[in-house]
Amino acid sequence: MVEITRLSDDEAHARLVEVPGWTIEHGKLHRAFEFRDFVEAFGFMTRVALLAEKLDHHPEWSNVYRHVVIDLRTHDVDGLSVRDFGLAARINQLAAG
Repeated sequence: MVEITRLSDDEAHARLVEVPGWTIEHGKLHRAFEFRDFVEAFGFMTRVALLAEKLDHHPEWSNVYRHVVIDLRTHDVDGLSVRDFGLAARINQLAAG
């Protein structure tokens, strides 16, 4: 198993260019998505859930009608790691269709 290390604040902020639309809020990668309706939002969440389970890296998220808010952090390192940025990039791909 590959050891995951916590990124410094500078390293994490430098990596934001890799994940358009994401910000760092309260020590977590954060992004809000808006869809046409609840069904589209829920379908997106289902695709993210299947991906997250496959990667064994699960988001903190919420859904209200057509809005989905996702926060990512690596609990094992109590902060951000490359795993969060990798998952954020994959989530962006899912959102793009």
